Amino acid sequence: MQDILNRRANTSAEAIALEELYGAHNYHPLPVVLTRGEGAYVWDVEGRRYLDFLAAYSAVNQGHCHPRLVAVMREQAGRLTLTSRAFHNDLLGKYEEYICHFFGYERVLPMNTGVEAGETAIKLARKWAYEVKGVPDGRARVVFADNNFWGRTLAAVSSSSDPETYTHFGPFMPGFERIPYNDLDALEEAISDPDTAAFMVEPIQGEAGVIIPDEGYLQGVRALCSKYNVLFIADEIQTGLGRTGKMLACDHEGVKPDMLLLGKALSGGMMPVSAVLSSHEIMNTLRPGQHGSTFGGNPLACALAMEALQILKDENLAENAAAMGDLFRKKLAELAIPGLSGLRGKGLMSAVDVEPGIFRMTAREWCEKLLTAGLLAKQTHEFTVRMSPPLMIDASHVVEAIDAIKNSIQ
Repeated sequence: MQDILNRRANTSAEAIALEELYGAHNYHPLPVVLTRGEGAYVWDVEGRRYLDFLAAYSAVNQGHCHPRLVAVMREQAGRLTLTSRAFHNDLLGKYEEYICHFFGYERVLPMNTGVEAGETAIKLARKWAYEVKGVPDGRARVVFADNNFWGRTLAAVSSSSDPETYTHFGPFMPGFERIPYNDLDALEEAISDPDTAAFMVEPIQGEAGVIIPDEGYLQGVRALCSKYNVLFIADEIQTGLGRTGKMLACDHEGVKPDMLLLGKALSGGMMPVSAVLSSHEIMNTLRPGQHGSTFGGNPLACALAMEALQILKDENLAENAAAMGDLFRKKLAELAIPGLSGLRGKGLMSAVDVEPGIFRMTAREWCEKLLTAGLLAKQTHEFTVRMSPPLMIDASHVVEAIDAIKNSIQ
């Protein structure tokens, strides 16, 4: 056993073989084994450098191993990491005050992963529906958009329209309904049912392929949810924290959801940290023992989250994302590559489709070519590639990415 602890993988092939032998086969990664990261770059075990245009699905918006986050982690890890919620710790209240003021909410419930934030929001919505709205017990409905993605728990797959996600995992959560995304008429029909507790939606659908709704959609969602006394839950796990060129994607339309879900970059990729922000009225429906998490709100997470948010503000990363995103899509469009279509995005959240028969590669195959050219990106579904680098990139990184894309095609 000590030999295993002391051994490091000398080659990518060796590391991949160990995963194949001992790990569950629930992922299909690109064939690269990463060992170090700094800013917008990562290195594999052979020492080759790559420009990261995935950013851990927006978890490292601040860049890999940001020195301020590393310093905070080292300091707090040497002092106190976990107390559980059986006791108070000296950072939780400070963090709760900080994040509530940062986003303009009254209360926060800290969790760990993004999917836990989604589960928490649904529990809160149901509790509010029964105790405040007056929905008869056991009848609360939660509405979702088709092609949503917020995780792979049983509740998350119960709301999914992707057969790959839900097949052979039933029976599913009752009280869930799906409607078309970006369709206000369908939303009004669904939530006019008086038993509706909430509508949970991504302002931009990430896993679906960076699907951007029509201008005014989020304002329409806000107006309809207010009209029918239904909670508007914004899943900003991927789109929040500067990714789309604003601190929140909802800020593009000036709307405030009843519940805001944050995660991923809330710790700058240092550890799992998520949060549900809401009002006194909604949060105060929970009482001791009705929801919780051993690790949620731990001192290490609180310290990292405050620093991660402050970095976004101090380094103007949302503004940089807006500028660099526009530049990247402009330069990619100028390449006019046959078989690449549907270029779209907001801020540094971009996607492009590959056309079968013209491009002559699937999205996965193109990502493998990009890997060889020194750029890391990842497909979603068979014919879409997402590109979402850390928000601290500059124009030289954009040029480097465009060169890698040209090389991958050649």
